[in-house]
Amino acid sequence: MSAALDSLLDLLDLEQIERDIFRGTSRSALVPRVFGGQVAAQALVAAGRTVPADRSAHSLHSYFLRMGDPGAPIVYSVDRIRDGRSFTTRRVVAVQHGQPIFHLSASFQTYEEGLEHQAAMPPAPDPETLPTAAQLLPRYADRFSHPGVVDRLIEARAAVDLRYVDAPPFASVGEPREPRSQVWFRTNGKLADDPLLHVCMATYVSDMTLLDSVLLAHGRGGWAVGDVVGASLDHAMWFHRPFRADEWLLYDQESPSASGGRGLGQARIHTQDGRLAITVIQEGVVRVPRD
Repeated sequence: MSAALDSLLDLLDLEQIERDIFRGTSRSALVPRVFGGQVAAQALVAAGRTVPADRSAHSLHSYFLRMGDPGAPIVYSVDRIRDGRSFTTRRVVAVQHGQPIFHLSASFQTYEEGLEHQAAMPPAPDPETLPTAAQLLPRYADRFSHPGVVDRLIEARAAVDLRYVDAPPFASVGEPREPRSQVWFRTNGKLADDPLLHVCMATYVSDMTLLDSVLLAHGRGGWAVGDVVGASLDHAMWFHRPFRADEWLLYDQESPSASGGRGLGQARIHTQDGRLAITVIQEGVVRVPRD
């Protein structure tokens, strides 16, 4: 296991203060706020620790309310909304400096046999043939707005091996493309056999690239280039089938709409053998800076 992955696992291992109250810390962020994927994953950890082990997360719906302060702890308060025969519902509020910064509702279910069908996995190249972040990012150092961005991006992704199938937004500034993006990802090391951990890790990664397809449609490079500003507004995920976050997952993303200073991204995550594991939808603020 890499040191970066070990550090990320420590980040997700929340401290329990009281029954249904947990505390987490933050890692240094690429921007002066808490990374959205981190607070979503930590909130899901908090919810999952109040649920029987035989019930797996099957969906989450969340809202980002305020920017998080990476220098302060985050307190997660869990409400036990419902414990039914098959389903368990939890609500989590993340608080900093006395104010809520994030709200999550998550549902868990005991395993059941049922009807089966799924959308087909789209074509994609073998992830092992694609460049790693350390190989790809230095090629575009001249595109970024500040020196040192490449090193910070590589550091931020050191726990996760994330590989772009096509050129990322910062590689094609000024060239609008079809609003679709694909990445392969897996953790840089093996994880324990805990289904909640794999779901929380996928939640963490899901916020890294989902709005890329919005940028591609308009030839924008992103915050690191400086031609847009933005933040996540809400985030929803449905976990369809078991998967491992330490094995290759294909994140197939697209943007059906952008308007009113907001952009929508939707995606499907498939295992390498073609099983549809997760569906993700996110809306975010995507604004062009004023001169």
